[in-house]
Amino acid sequence: MQKPIYIMTFKLIIAISLNFSVFAQTADDFWQEPWEGVPEHYRNWEFPDYRFPSNLADWEQERIGVRETIEELLGNLPPRPEKLNIKTISREEKNGYILEKFIFDNEADSWVPGYLAIPTNVKGKVPVILGLHGHGSSKDNIFGINTSTAQDVLALLISQGYAVMAIDSYFNGERRGQGPAGTHEMQERADQELSLFKLNLWFGRSLWGMQIRDEQIAIDYLLSRPEIDHERIGVQGMSMGSTRAWWLAALDERVKAVVGVACFTRYKELIEQRQLRAHGIYYFVPGMLNHFDTEALMGLIAPRPFLVLTGDSDHGSPLSGMKVLEEKLETVYNLYGQNSNFKSIIYEDTGHVYTDDMKIEMINWFNDHLKNR
Repeated sequence: MQKPIYIMTFKLIIAISLNFSVFAQTADDFWQEPWEGVPEHYRNWEFPDYRFPSNLADWEQERIGVRETIEELLGNLPPRPEKLNIKTISREEKNGYILEKFIFDNEADSWVPGYLAIPTNVKGKVPVILGLHGHGSSKDNIFGINTSTAQDVLALLISQGYAVMAIDSYFNGERRGQGPAGTHEMQERADQELSLFKLNLWFGRSLWGMQIRDEQIAIDYLLSRPEIDHERIGVQGMSMGSTRAWWLAALDERVKAVVGVACFTRYKELIEQRQLRAHGIYYFVPGMLNHFDTEALMGLIAPRPFLVLTGDSDHGSPLSGMKVLEEKLETVYNLYGQNSNFKSIIYEDTGHVYTDDMKIEMINWFNDHLKNR
């Protein structure tokens, strides 16, 4: 487990921007004792602890049931469109790439807006990275359009010869005010988020499943583009985007490599650290802990390349849970003899951020596992 060291100036900028004290607590001080302050009834609940089989043949058989269970838990999702209905809104020549804005009909409840950038200085089919934005941000954050945030990865990826796609997830970006109450919920994003969560439960499905479904339709669109190398599709994101990235990779094997920044989360430890509030309601899948914790889901990604980059002081990712996940995922990757395809870096005295060092790790990972294949 690497422990990058940051210069004081950079730590000062991060501390001020997040309204933290410059003199950050260590991870040992940041986290409480397990179950401290949690009422006794919850401490006595049984929480699943998934154990991977000891041999690959057994896991290959067992993983079928794991995936089927997860798909059932996501609910009765509408089938994805058989024929895509795509409208190109604009197409512009930029410095080194073509930028397209598009919308597609998800044939459930939305026209989904997105961007696609194709590099112009690369011959032949290009690898592509689907960038997934965080909670409360948008596709514009991934592309650095009209905003400047740490999630902006367009220039870096284009410079390395990747196409880049991003769409607005439910209740974010241009989809604000497009929920069941329309513009009545335009001002308060949380209202639309809650309405969509409730409405989908009425129809026997999860909002989370619908979010992932949209990303799968985005991949369907990528596969229709002649410029894209269908065997070199990667996914990366931060926060809600990170969680969507590893859920999507687990359930869709068209994703060949994944990078998650923050939210490397195991649910039991989230409860014992009293941090359920660190995640929005969109994220919760009914029935999940009746079967297994997140290691079983993440195990479905193996043996494909999976990199996670997380601060040790991130409320949404308890350190104790990350250590459990590291051990368990190393076990399943070892079954395939592909230990180097899973990597977790936990950054000391670091919170819920996407740093330049993390971006370097991200681009190196994709270069090693997609670009240079």
